[in-house]
Formats: sequence, C-alpha cells, structure tokens
Amino acid sequence: MARIALLVGATGLVGTALLDRLLAAPEYATVIVLGRRAPTLGHAKLRFVQSTLENLDDLADPLVADDLFCCLGTTTKAAGGNAGLERVDYTMVLAVARAAQASGVTRFFGVSAAGVSPTSLAFYSRLKARMEQDVAAVGFASTQFFRPSLLLGARSESRPAEAFGQKLAPLLSPLCVGPLRKYRPITAEEVADAMLLKARQSASGVQVHDLPL
Repeated sequence: MARIALLVGATGLVGTALLDRLLAAPEYATVIVLGRRAPTLGHAKLRFVQSTLENLDDLADPLVADDLFCCLGTTTKAAGGNAGLERVDYTMVLAVARAAQASGVTRFFGVSAAGVSPTSLAFYSRLKARMEQDVAAVGFASTQFFRPSLLLGARSESRPAEAFGQKLAPLLSPLCVGPLRKYRPITAEEVADAMLLKARQSASGVQVHDLPL
C-alpha cells in the first residue's frame, strides 16, 4: 500500500537530498514537508505545511503520516550558542517526534551524529545522545538513528570549519578504516540513500546505524 512520508529539515543538506528520493519513491503517495520554508521544487506528491515547529498543537491539520524522516540540525554559531543549538537539535526534534507519534506515525528515521555519547566532553555529542534517548522513548514501532560524520556537499549558508574539513576529506578518508570507519566523511546523498534503504526494510524497536552502512 502507498504510504505517506513526513519530512522535517527538508531545506538542509541531507533533507534536500532525501526529499528528491522520497518524491521519486513509488511506495510513497504523498510527501508532507513540515517547516518554516517551502521547498523550491514543485511536485504532485508534495504537500507543504508551514510551521515554526514550536507550536505543533496549533497546526490546522494533524500530522497524519506513516513514516517521519527528521533531518533537523544546526550549528552552535548559527543557533547563537548552546541554548539555540539545544532548541533546534533537541527540543524541536523531540516535539515533532511526539506530535507525529500521537497522530499515528509508526516509524521514525532521524539524522544524529557519529560518536555521540552521554558522557562526552563535547556539548554537541551529549545533546545528540540525549535526543536519541528521548526520541527512542516516544514509542514508535520502529525508531532508527543515522550517525554520519563530516557531511560533504555545498551548503546554502557559510560554515567555515566544515568547509575546511571538506577540503581535508580526501586525506582523511583512507585513514578511517576498521573501528574508525564511522568517522569517514560522507555525502548527504549517501545519508539520504541509507535512510530510504532502511525505510524499505521491515524492522522494529530501536536501531542505530553508523555510516556508511
């Protein structure tokens, strides 16, 4: 049966790549994009629902879908500090997950980050670990997290540190073997492909995927 996909973070690097794939996927009859800005492309399967993601109870239409794909994410600089980062990468993600699950969504596919740990010295790593823990507790039949390392691709906003890392990527990749493979730089398209691949498989419970698969 044709399914309905709900996508948040559709204008980001991974979200843009995933939106293209979801619209082309025959198993999805409708792709609902939830967010502040509408995607630039038009498609018969695409439906845009505008929201700040902070007052989801005020939505005119409930988030009726089968699968939630969450690609929300920002940087400390863009968010204006750790509090802003937490607001996007944790609070908004959890709010969308809870609202979607309450509306009948049964599967969650979310982008996290490589090497997350609740005991990390890095705030970002601890935040992502807390996000995974609390989203897993929401109660989806299937909850899957994808942990990419440095993302390769052209962003719309300036991220100098990430741009520098992308220049080093050809030198870093050959060194990331064995246990370090999960830290290998990866393209947004590869992350999107991994998410759709897992969505096409039957799985239950909580799964964490280090990338590349």
